[in-house]
Parts: sequence; structure tokens; C-alpha cells
Amino acid sequence: MSAASSGALAPPDHARVESLRRAAVARAALDADRDAIRAAALTTLAEERAILPADEQEALVQAAVDAAIGLGPLESLFRDPAVTEIMVCGPDRTYVEIGGTVRSAPGLFADEAHLRHVVDRILAPVGRRVDEGSPMADARLPDGSRVNVVIPPLAVDGTALTIRRFGAERLRGSDLVANGTLLEDELARLADAVAARKNVLVSGGTGSGKTTVLAALCEAIGPQERVVTIEDAAELRIPLPHVVRLESRPPSGEGVGEVDIRALVRNALRMRPDRIIVGEVRGGETLDMLSAMTTGHEGSLSTVHASSPRDALARLRVMAMMGGLELPYAAVDEQVSSAIDVVVHCARDVDGARRVREIVELEGSDAETGAGTA
Repeated sequence: MSAASSGALAPPDHARVESLRRAAVARAALDADRDAIRAAALTTLAEERAILPADEQEALVQAAVDAAIGLGPLESLFRDPAVTEIMVCGPDRTYVEIGGTVRSAPGLFADEAHLRHVVDRILAPVGRRVDEGSPMADARLPDGSRVNVVIPPLAVDGTALTIRRFGAERLRGSDLVANGTLLEDELARLADAVAARKNVLVSGGTGSGKTTVLAALCEAIGPQERVVTIEDAAELRIPLPHVVRLESRPPSGEGVGEVDIRALVRNALRMRPDRIIVGEVRGGETLDMLSAMTTGHEGSLSTVHASSPRDALARLRVMAMMGGLELPYAAVDEQVSSAIDVVVHCARDVDGARRVREIVELEGSDAETGAGTA
């Protein structure tokens, strides 16, 4: 377990790490893989006749390797499977979520320049960048982790970096029952609803487990069905053979090339999907999703930020009216009422546990009030 969760060792001195990194990279030359950098760092320390306890020497060498070819001080957090969220609030303050509890991980960055260097390393491989012209960016790491970056002047106290991590193993429905997210009979009811091609909306606040629940419900989709998933950052891992994953694209530094969720939803309708899964609706694409749900793509699923099932339906109506078609409220209300069959509401307890709080089955006009069977 890393120092962030065990508290065993303080982070190595940044200046010494940088000095050792430079020496190790120069010594390793073209053989700059992890093993070569490690060997060069150990050789450098031996030549310096550095006398360090074994654990401190290992921490220093590991920090130098991470700085040379990894994500610097964040690498130790990525090696700890217990860390589910990393929140950097400028170079002086870093917090991590472990087991649903947020705690401090101080001393990770030397200064703002060090933090920005790490951010550039994160974004470069996925073709994203941040600068004065584009001070915000979203990205996805190879392991599926979701990254958000905001730099000054928008981030007043220094670069804000947020990384939402996902477990190496996808949680199945049985896992959610085992960890108390939902009851066994609730899972059975929801699986029956998905198998019966009911349209399901998963609602909840940030970090309440919406995406995890959505992915688990997809287990009930038949293996012969063609599924198209649409997300801002591709997170869903659905264990089906016929899945097409689409991911939105932000505009380039020149302000061109953007492909938003709405464009992907419209394009998905031309891809002969049996079901469309939108990772999250938050704007005008809501109207297109509702239209798909009521025109031959039953059994589709999505998530929405909301504090209750009633609020989730109200948000759908408001976002559908953002679609630019100037539809009357009554028409939008009818569309929501016809489209959504089941609302699953998730919430996170004060102890960090994520649970399904309500399951609401809607029948026609029930969607107008948010009433239903819980």
C-alpha cells in the first residue's frame, strides 16, 4: 500500500528526486525503460556514497523512476488499488479518496511548474492539452480513469486536477449485492426490466455509483443484441460480444473538430442499434435520446445527475427543451412520460458507501409527478 494510505513514509525531497532523475536518465541514455532507469539511479546513489535506510533509498529511486517515465508523484497513488479518486487543488494540496473517505496526501508537488509538467504528461498521449486559450480539458487514461483539468486563471489557487479511477475488475451485479449497493431481489427486478426492454434511467449525485450500476444492469442484455454506447469519456465496460463504443471529442486548439454527445446520438440511430446506452445526458442530446427510446430502440439506458427520481424526470424535461426545437412543454412532458419506464436512484452515504436508494417504475402519467412503485 502506498504512503498515501499507510502514512509510512513522507514523500522524498523534490530537489533530490529531480537531481537523481537527471543523472539516471543521462546514464541510461537510449535504454530509458523502467528497469534501465532504476539500475542507473541505484548506480548513481552508490557512486555518491549515499547512506540511506533501505526503505528511504527505495522510495527515492522509485520517485526518480516515476519522474523520468511515469506520472511523477501520482504514480504511487495509481499503484494503490484502494485509491478511487485523486483531487489536486494546486501544488500544495492533494486529497485522495480511499474507501469512500477523503484524506490529505501532502507534499506531492514541488511547485506549480512541477504540477503542470505532470498534467502535460497525462494529456499528451491522448491528444489533449491545456493552455491560456483552452484552460480546461477532459481525458481518459489507458486504464479507463477519467481526468479533468482546470488551470489558472480559471483555477484561482493553482491547477486543479481531478482523476476518477475505476477498478481493474468490472463489478458485476452479484458484486453489488455482496457489497450492499442493492438487494438481491432488487437486482432481479431490474434485470427482468432490462431483459424486457424497459427504458431505464439511473440517477444520483456525483460519485454515487451511477455508472457502476448502469454497467451491471447491462448484464441482462441478450448476447445477440447490438449495443451502441455513447460517452464523453468511454468508461463503460459491457461484457457483450456486439458492442460499439463511441466517445465525444472536444474542439481542437483552433476551435474546430468538436463532436458532441448529441451528434453521436443522432449518428447512432443510423448504426442499426438494438439498444443505445448514453453514459450521461446533460443537454440537448436528451431530446434525441428520448426520441430513440420511443421509436424502436426500447431497452435503452442512461444516467443523469439528480437528487431524487422526481428531480431526474424534471431535469430530463428541462434538458429536452434545450434541444433547440422550441417544443411546447406539454409535448416534451409527453415524450418523457412515454420514454422512461424505470428510474433507479443511487446515493452515497456519509461513510462513503454507495447504495441504490429507490427504484421507481413509471406507468404513463406517473412520469408527470415522479410517482411510481418503489
